[in-house]
Amino acid sequence: MVFDVSVAMTWLLFLALFPISFYWLRRAWTIAVKRDTSEVALKRGEAPPNQAKYAPYAVIINLIGAGVLIFVIIGIVAGSLEYETWSAIAGSTIWLKIILDFALSRHAHMKFGRQ
Repeated sequence: MVFDVSVAMTWLLFLALFPISFYWLRRAWTIAVKRDTSEVALKRGEAPPNQAKYAPYAVIINLIGAGVLIFVIIGIVAGSLEYETWSAIAGSTIWLKIILDFALSRHAHMKFGRQ
């Protein structure tokens, strides 16, 4: 194996899975167990008026995302996932988590009804 940019990027993605999954698990723990909803559905640093309403959705998004990344880490270490497979799963999971958090924050800040 020759060390080049491709190998470096592969290792970077693999090593990044650890802190990403830890952060998502810690965030789910903070919201679900500690009942701290201060980081739920933030939009430009501002919290929605009813954070507790959207907390379960944030917990589910974080738990599923972290669970998939942990599955990928275990698959890589066990040697059961090939590079194309695990990089596609990990990349898609990271992007979907970002998109779903964005959608949740925008939905939480919508103003419904008359003002």
